[in-house]
Amino acid sequence: MEPEKSTEEVVPNRVAAPPALAPGPSAPLRAGWPARLLAPGTGMLRALRHPNYRLFWTGNFLSNIGTWMQQVALGWLVLEMTNSPFLLGVVGFAQFIPALLFSLPGGVIADRVNRRTWLMSTQAVMMLLALSLALLVSFEVVTYTEIVILTFLLGTAIAMNAPAFQAMVRDLSSREDVLNAIAMNSMQFNLSRFIGPTIAGILISTASVAACFYVNSLSYLAPVIALSLVKWRGQVHPVSGSMAARLGEGFRYLRGHGQIVLLVSIVGMVSLFGLPYLIFLPVFARDILGVGARGLGYLTSASGAGALLGALTLATWRSEWRRGPLVLGGSVLFFSGVLLVALSKNFYLSLFALVVTGGAMVAAVATVNSLIQTLVPDQVRGRVLSWHTMAYFGLSPVGSLLVGWLASSWGTPVALALSAAVPLAVMIVIVATVPWLRHLQ
Repeated sequence: MEPEKSTEEVVPNRVAAPPALAPGPSAPLRAGWPARLLAPGTGMLRALRHPNYRLFWTGNFLSNIGTWMQQVALGWLVLEMTNSPFLLGVVGFAQFIPALLFSLPGGVIADRVNRRTWLMSTQAVMMLLALSLALLVSFEVVTYTEIVILTFLLGTAIAMNAPAFQAMVRDLSSREDVLNAIAMNSMQFNLSRFIGPTIAGILISTASVAACFYVNSLSYLAPVIALSLVKWRGQVHPVSGSMAARLGEGFRYLRGHGQIVLLVSIVGMVSLFGLPYLIFLPVFARDILGVGARGLGYLTSASGAGALLGALTLATWRSEWRRGPLVLGGSVLFFSGVLLVALSKNFYLSLFALVVTGGAMVAAVATVNSLIQTLVPDQVRGRVLSWHTMAYFGLSPVGSLLVGWLASSWGTPVALALSAAVPLAVMIVIVATVPWLRHLQ
């Protein structure tokens, strides 16, 4: 097989896009929905005019509510069992390190199989893992080691699922609506980020921690049912050769397209040097700002509110507008916001900085995702998206270890400021020296 014949050269502002995958009819919703919200090219909710994407979006929204419930309950359970923030951090590392290890194989699978069937299978595995945790907790036989193992397995399933999930966004919407569809995914994720923890707090206080795990297990039925109803018309590209050969083909595509490499590298910088700020917010709340646990809740909510605002901004972005400025502006604002968080000693200034940081991060990372979706041929789209997944999710735990190591010597504010200042300087250089990215459609 000659991979050069199965790919297309990406030229900024003049991209030979692959044919649309016929995601199904773009029928309007029933009368009563405001037409302006669904208008092609301008409507904030325009991706929802695709019936298949509506099912996909709804199923994942319900599932993510359960996921956030489990996140809160799991943290509470580990702290009660161990009373050790370090051991809680180990659980977080076990959850996200699989993205660094398994995202690329997941991309190969996404390009070789029926994505709908694959997603249903991985969702079923996640459901069984959540149910296993719920049963262990209910019968009071769970151990810390079992929690780490189950968390690692869940992270592995998510890493293997993610490239196919991202590729399905394009399959079920359309090329012109892909940025809006990605923004809509971010909106539902951040809405569930508010709803899930609230329900979890009520269940933990009135029922039990295990109840959250049971609800999360049931929530996986939503995407499974939604996917069973989806009319997927994407293409399966059966190929011969080993997993290593297919990984090599994806790598050769990246190596031959420096534009995509730069976009993925920007996402990697955001994850490696920027996202660790979330891990160290408790230090700022307690030791720098002196606002305690309640203040920490406000700081965390501010970041989530900013992310939701960023998603709303992307949802209103018209398909004919340039996306390059979103990547550059979002990245510069993100690192500037993290730097301000590191230097601020005022609670309200920190709240403002976190709103900016959350919104800018979504604008940059989600826009890169949409560019990959539209610039990369379908034959390798899953594998290229797997690099995006690995850069975003896989490098974050590495960055947390790096900032933690620096903080042990220089203090958390200095460590976080340094981790933000260096990539901020790099982004300013990119803005000044890479004109094609500023004009990327």
